[in-house]
Amino acid sequence: MRSEYCGRISRKHVGRAVTLCGWVHRRRDHGGVIFIDLRDREGLVQVVCDPDLPETFKTADRLRGEYVVRVEGKVRERPAGTVNAELASGEVEVLARDIAILNASLPPVFQLDDDTLSETVRLENRVLDLRRPAMQQNLRLRYRTAMAVRNFLDGQGFLDIETPMLTRSTPEGARDYLVPSRVHPGEFYALPQSPQLFKQMLMVAGYDRYYQIVKCFRDEDLRSDRQPEFTQIDVETSFLGQDEITRIMEGLIRYVFKEVLGVALPDPFPRLSYDEVMRRYGSDKPDLRVTLELTELTDAMKDVAFKVFAGPANTPGGRVAGLRVPGGAAMSRGEIDAYTEFVKIYGAKGLAYIKVNDASQLNETGLQSPIVKNLSEPALRAAIGRSGAQSGDLIFFGADKARIVNEALGALRAKIGHERGFTQPGWRPLWVLDFPMFEWDEEEKRWNAMHHPFTAPADGHEDRLESDPGSARAKAHDMVLNGWEIGGGSVRIHRADVQQKVFRALNIGADEAQAKFGFLLDALQYGAPPHGGIAFGLDRIVALMAGVDSIRDVIAFPKTQRAQCLLTHAPSAVDERQLRELHIRLRQEAAKK
Repeated sequence: MRSEYCGRISRKHVGRAVTLCGWVHRRRDHGGVIFIDLRDREGLVQVVCDPDLPETFKTADRLRGEYVVRVEGKVRERPAGTVNAELASGEVEVLARDIAILNASLPPVFQLDDDTLSETVRLENRVLDLRRPAMQQNLRLRYRTAMAVRNFLDGQGFLDIETPMLTRSTPEGARDYLVPSRVHPGEFYALPQSPQLFKQMLMVAGYDRYYQIVKCFRDEDLRSDRQPEFTQIDVETSFLGQDEITRIMEGLIRYVFKEVLGVALPDPFPRLSYDEVMRRYGSDKPDLRVTLELTELTDAMKDVAFKVFAGPANTPGGRVAGLRVPGGAAMSRGEIDAYTEFVKIYGAKGLAYIKVNDASQLNETGLQSPIVKNLSEPALRAAIGRSGAQSGDLIFFGADKARIVNEALGALRAKIGHERGFTQPGWRPLWVLDFPMFEWDEEEKRWNAMHHPFTAPADGHEDRLESDPGSARAKAHDMVLNGWEIGGGSVRIHRADVQQKVFRALNIGADEAQAKFGFLLDALQYGAPPHGGIAFGLDRIVALMAGVDSIRDVIAFPKTQRAQCLLTHAPSAVDERQLRELHIRLRQEAAKK
């Protein structure tokens, strides 16, 4: 039907006859000559329809936006002064000899070059939205990224092996999506949250380098960087230690960015411990483009009269920290109040501050704040000295449980950094290492795995799994890029006895462990090799590359934050016959929409 893509027509085609197919992006009638901007996935080309060809001109006059047409014509240079430098085909145009309407179109719900559309309108009309040049570019970027991943891993000897979509429910992380079985009444499959257990068993089976670009499913509360179904670059290796695994995997990300964006990422990536990133940035996925850092003040506030600081400073698990904002003394009270409301989102009760009007006077003359009179001179000296505050700066303070202080000040650091220009350009990756094995669940009064229950303890920490779980460290590794965690992995447990110790630390008894994970425990007893791996979020990586705020902009047919598809209206009710076949009776009817 066609000889060329519209967006690929260039000077090299001048004088040639071409056949093009595409959509009418725009039609313009200029005093008897009709111009058609014809669009396909590669871009636009201008088609000129001259009245000297009456039938062709008559057809062109009938065209409207989004009509599908075939154009036969001859490529020529554009007249002087009409070149469009923004188009790849902007130096040429096609003089139409014949136009065939392949299909008409209703008037589109919106103009495809409208940048003010709400996301709801876009998702309800996703087919039209996907025609927009920005979305076409995003999905092509996604394809090129996936191909670069495959090319790199193939060159490293990895095998692409598929794992099941219908598997057993092992609800240790997020909620599973359950699939009822028709042939096994009352029993359910689960859609996989990750191929974790299957890829470990592939290592036991001898496939020592595995990967898969795979759909995963988690029934969890959604954010801009999460979807109920998402795509992982899933990788596992045998006979490699953590240093070797992370070296190969950062090589993968460097290769992808070089191939797809022409960007050279640092070599090697910086490596920081979990404790260090939490102390300096309040987050285990810090945006290193932001130059601000937290200041540790817990020890300096133990003896102050200000109980808001002294209480957490003297409580196990408490923290007092500061965040210096250069030039922040110029902030208005309204701006400070807005930041105070912001940190409350993260559980902080408030946000104390000191304006440093004169750093040489550690008293109410040089320091402006209601809390100055309640802080001793040594405490003030520590706050000013450790933070490096100068005259004209401001210091925000957080004091509470360490988790609340970290989350609140970590988020505030990123917000102020981006809003007030304390951010460097470019790409700043890093590895975060030496995670705790477990984190304490205050509500359940039990330990939970920080990554997952199959993560190996650090060398020398195996004995702590049961005697002192809170101090045990893991051979875990997360890759962070510009404030987004793009990959998480670990060295795995390859001995059944160590896996049982971890289960006991998590209050999973032997019977429960066998019932849920018996197939893995059995496999580990048949010569399981040392192994480890990582899973990257393909959606997140492409979103970062595309410079968009939400992964929904790099997924063809995404769900909303309420896990709904506005295009197909899923999820939806099903008829009673289907429910009977699956041996299901509803306790509550679906609400009418």
